[in-house]
Amino acid sequence: MDIRPGERIALFIDGPNLHAATRTLGFDTDFRKLLELFSEPGRLVRAYFYTALQEDLEYSSVRPLIDWLDYNGFTVVTKPAKEFVDAMGRRRVKGNMDVEIAVDMMALAGKVEHMMLFSGDGDFRRLVEAVQREGARVSVISTLRTSPPMVADELRRQADAFVELADLAPRIARPRRPEPRLATPARPDLDVSDMA
Repeated sequence: MDIRPGERIALFIDGPNLHAATRTLGFDTDFRKLLELFSEPGRLVRAYFYTALQEDLEYSSVRPLIDWLDYNGFTVVTKPAKEFVDAMGRRRVKGNMDVEIAVDMMALAGKVEHMMLFSGDGDFRRLVEAVQREGARVSVISTLRTSPPMVADELRRQADAFVELADLAPRIARPRRPEPRLATPARPDLDVSDMA
């Protein structure tokens, strides 16, 4: 990563996009390590994390993460996810955070030297261009090592730098929790009906 000493940095993390990329690459993100990584060479001004939440659920698996991030140095931006039925009659949930990311990046464009965008969404190409016109450098953090790649080519080309997420894994990965062990299966040669 091309972070200059003392450079003011802001992180913009598209939560669902980062989650999908790291899952596909086979690791989970340790957000404490991620903050440390970007605080080392520069001066981390702000770390935003964006996600939509389904408010109608009694329990959301994302809620503990959101709470932890909120108490540990992240600015968490959420909004309610929208539920709809698609043309095939399937229930879908949508929670696009593109506008929120764009507003915050433009607000900080003249205040930081380097922005780290954790997303591969091609819709951000024009946003990156606008932020660059304001004098900020933009690094896009996503992956090309999945099939298909999770970063749009036009976004990667517009960025000042592209950082391969898989290369960051040794520095930001959290050990995966072991899968629960299932009980030993019954022996196939034993028929339970014979035991009656």
